[in-house]
Amino acid sequence: IITSMKRKMAFYIATALFLLIVTVAVILYGKGYNFSFGDGKIGLLGTGLLAATSQPDGAGIYINNHLTSATNNTVSLSPGEYDIKIAKSGYFPWQKKIKIEKEVVSSAFALLIPTAPKLDNVTDIGVSDPVLDPTRTKIAYTVSTSQDPRKNGVYILDMSLRPILTLQSSSSQIADNTIDNFSESSLSWSPDAKELVATISAGPNIASTYLLKTDFNENPQDITATLEAVSASWSEQKVKQDKSQLLGFKAKLQSLIKENFKILSWSEDETKILYTATQSATLPLIINPPLIGANSSPEERQINKGSVYVYDIKEDKNFRILDSMPEHRSQDFVNGFPLNWFPDSKHLIFVFDKKIIIMDYDGQNKTTAYAGPFIDDYVFPWPDGSKILILTDLGNPTITPNLYTIGLK
Repeated sequence: IITSMKRKMAFYIATALFLLIVTVAVILYGKGYNFSFGDGKIGLLGTGLLAATSQPDGAGIYINNHLTSATNNTVSLSPGEYDIKIAKSGYFPWQKKIKIEKEVVSSAFALLIPTAPKLDNVTDIGVSDPVLDPTRTKIAYTVSTSQDPRKNGVYILDMSLRPILTLQSSSSQIADNTIDNFSESSLSWSPDAKELVATISAGPNIASTYLLKTDFNENPQDITATLEAVSASWSEQKVKQDKSQLLGFKAKLQSLIKENFKILSWSEDETKILYTATQSATLPLIINPPLIGANSSPEERQINKGSVYVYDIKEDKNFRILDSMPEHRSQDFVNGFPLNWFPDSKHLIFVFDKKIIIMDYDGQNKTTAYAGPFIDDYVFPWPDGSKILILTDLGNPTITPNLYTIGLK
């Protein structure tokens, strides 16, 4: 009986030890450790993990030019710096140097741009001066056509709609030429994107100004005599919006932004800021010590006045994008933005030298998404990131330009 009890006790102890060893092994493996059996000895080799994803998925992961795995997967690597390439047939490859640290998960996300994007028209009656609203979901534009005068006026394209048939059904006319010549007006959005101001010039220093509601049909309101009051109200709205975006941040971060940044735009998730430096300075560390597993791309905390940067609030990282803004847009942005956020908050769109370039938010992986004909810098990302909206005459200057989409998926 005693011998039987001893055997049972030994069995229970052995089972407990086995479960303990397996549990410890699983925890160590999850932290990036691999077991080494070299030279007849068992040992632990500390590693890190690379979590690689792509859009679209199913792309190959090349590590130091060796095909190692496919995206939406993790790869265990020894600590060090690696050349990572993510590639898929029909798309431009994505490449970056990534630092792998012991027991740390480093991320790589590749937005793969098709080498032969699809072009589809959104309008077909001619469009002038499209203007993006502050929510980045609507485009206001004017139409002036001799084919059907009833269609002349002001339109709004709602990019957040999911039309059953075609994208052309996403546009609606909010003002015609019954009251005034709205087809020749210049448009500007209110800070809350609920109103438009349409200014119609009738000669040197002579203009009529109307307020248009965008969420329901209402006759245009002539505000020529009260334009100054409307402008003041909109300016106050904008100031309140800017202040509210900084609320909740620590005082040190608020001071950093107010003292050094001229904000061009916030990313969609409001975790990153695209800005020009208002002075040359050294940005202090807000998060100290720095976060582990953060973006390992080289950052620049010594900023130069006039240069363009992206500041990542969550990781306290600062990346230089341009030495300066293009001259024709260095003061303000009237129509399209030559440099603005892609909807995923991880990429930027840059319109330069008649090309539409998409890049990572840290300035790396500049990829030309489109180099065909388009008008000025009227380039707008679709809210879901599936396409880019452009104004183009398809290289034929004898026709009125229309809105087209460039497919990215």
